[in-house]
Amino acid sequence: MNEDVKNNLVEKVSKNKEQLVDLCSRLVQIPSESPESDTREIAAEIADVLEKIDGVEVSFHTLEDPITNIVARVKGSAPGKRLILNGHLDTYPVGDESLWTAEPFSGHEKDGRIYGRGVSDMKGGIASYLVTFMIMAEMKDSWSGELVLTLAGDEETMGVKGTKYLLDTVPHATGDAMISGDVGTAKVLRFGEKGLMWIELNAIGKASHGAHVHKGENAIDRLVEGIDRLNKELGSLKVHAPKEVTQAIEASSEVSEEYSGKGETDVLQQVTVNFGVIEGGVSPNLIPAKASAKGDIRVPIGVEIEEVDQKIKEIVDSIEGLSYNIFRQYEPNWSDINHEIFSYTADNVKYITGEETVNTVRVGASDARHYRISKNVPTVNCGLNPYNLGGPNEYIEIEKLIDLAKIHTLIAFDYLSK
Repeated sequence: MNEDVKNNLVEKVSKNKEQLVDLCSRLVQIPSESPESDTREIAAEIADVLEKIDGVEVSFHTLEDPITNIVARVKGSAPGKRLILNGHLDTYPVGDESLWTAEPFSGHEKDGRIYGRGVSDMKGGIASYLVTFMIMAEMKDSWSGELVLTLAGDEETMGVKGTKYLLDTVPHATGDAMISGDVGTAKVLRFGEKGLMWIELNAIGKASHGAHVHKGENAIDRLVEGIDRLNKELGSLKVHAPKEVTQAIEASSEVSEEYSGKGETDVLQQVTVNFGVIEGGVSPNLIPAKASAKGDIRVPIGVEIEEVDQKIKEIVDSIEGLSYNIFRQYEPNWSDINHEIFSYTADNVKYITGEETVNTVRVGASDARHYRISKNVPTVNCGLNPYNLGGPNEYIEIEKLIDLAKIHTLIAFDYLSK
């Protein structure tokens, strides 16, 4: 893309910046907390915006009410590649409203920021997509192929009724490359994610009075032994990641840890275990006959889910009265950073921000994994810097929102240019 075209696209975003901010605020003002992921109203609002754009097709898709998903597409002047912009409509719950300094769904502006639940994760990213769609539709004679927007209603609950459902049922929901504007930072491009296993441990003992420990078998003791060994032994599993993945993670460490915290580099390269729920016993002076716990295991690129499962079985089988169940899982996943979508993204981030990007893996989950695992679609995460993500007073910076819309528009035009 030559300099004049780039400048023209950037200028078009700048002229739409008030509309961009207004769109973001309006989306925040529509609650879509997960659970229950009621995205009917926000999907209707977005459809109303998209249907006013010349040449854009819009459709709704629902596997289970009230989770509404929306797909939109606009075609260029000739057949060509298909670029997907994927995002999610649902948000974290508000939590304790008394901790917010303003109404959680205010979407208000203050000191160059927009506040409200979901503004960073990811209604700001969706607003950026909408402006990108407007501009690309306006210039459709200058590019070929298709630009498709897939917005899902249940990303926070793993996407089975959202992005996965769209990929299974809507042919044009997949494509040649995908941009995820999910929360992150444009300076750190994420090309993969750790895998996941959710585990339930169940321990059985023998009830007795707490004074008569010689007559009982404490189920909590057995449970704790299992938790302790899972933490230690799973964390010691050898990781055999591809060389290019390890090199990218290590090379990005200094920059990525500025945003994601010290220790991220190590966490990306090891199995981690966190037990977030534990139950057992009825009274301090009784030996419990039953105890259970639920945990989250994250699996790095270079370790397979089957290997982790075998190790869990080995540990659990060696502890009397202990059993386990895996009730959610998916493999670690990644895209080839040599694919052109990464170079287009890096070039345009630098063009807008003046900063070089780094490539690394994402610690948490996103719907990008569905594109990588189900359809093998090269996928890059390029989103907004989050502030107070998941907590009270979530906000984004308006300047960064405008930059992101410029970046997304430039990437789309670059990728689909004739």
